[in-house]
Amino acid sequence: MSSRVALVSSERGLRVDPDLPIAASALRQAGLATDLARWDDPGVDWAGYDLAVVRSTWDYAWRLPDFLGWAASVPRLRNSAELLRWNTDKTYLRDLARAGLPVVPTVWDLTDAGQLPDAPEWVVKPSVSAGSRDTARWDDPAAALAHVAELTAAGRTAMLQPYLAEVDTAGETAMLFLGGRFSHAVRKGPLLRRGEGVRQDRDSRGDLRAVEPTAAQREVAQAVLDAVPALVPGAAAPLYARIDLVPGPAGRPVLLELELAEPSLFLPQAPAGAVARLVRSVGDAIAA
Repeated sequence: MSSRVALVSSERGLRVDPDLPIAASALRQAGLATDLARWDDPGVDWAGYDLAVVRSTWDYAWRLPDFLGWAASVPRLRNSAELLRWNTDKTYLRDLARAGLPVVPTVWDLTDAGQLPDAPEWVVKPSVSAGSRDTARWDDPAAALAHVAELTAAGRTAMLQPYLAEVDTAGETAMLFLGGRFSHAVRKGPLLRRGEGVRQDRDSRGDLRAVEPTAAQREVAQAVLDAVPALVPGAAAPLYARIDLVPGPAGRPVLLELELAEPSLFLPQAPAGAVARLVRSVGDAIAA
């Protein structure tokens, strides 16, 4: 009997995630019985799968306690419930910064203009969010502070970061790791435009394309991934990771986000071999 795999998504993810059909087809061709399932579907027997792979669970941010409770109940889940618990709140960036990794400077729940980083613009977002929802770019200190106050008044943790202007031309570089090894890199165009305010559209970057990362990007991304085991002791090794880097003021890459929960793997843009690496990584996780 072939091994059974579930690719775990959400109601919207099942409709629009471009990675799902590519991954499912490749896993089936490799002889793995593969289902697409919604994480909140009460009819799914998760114990019946040899591996459940979290993919486009894009609604987790608005149902986080339920999502983490579900994750803890699934016997063979990747990424693991421990990693999901740590990574679904962007306060994990504090841990990475304390570990000496180059993280975009972040002020948490600031209360007055004197705490603003010295920058012409700032980005404000909640620490639990997906698809850039409730995220905005501001050049007015009062507007930035009002956004922070709105988030904290709702009981959310607010993050404020200087907007790094280099992103407008260089974009973000998504570094994809599969099975603990670097797989491919994709350039993502800038998401937030000046004066645009709050965005909620996760499908707005039409210029996605594969790129060859620099040695500095490879070095920083590997260092970020290598730091995870000490920060989440006892967690199973990540099946996948996406490390989003942006150029800092001196041009050296800095970490914007480490995505271990539901990152797009950009399989349509990935070079040849990436899908095969994903299939091997799933097979290795089943055998482990």
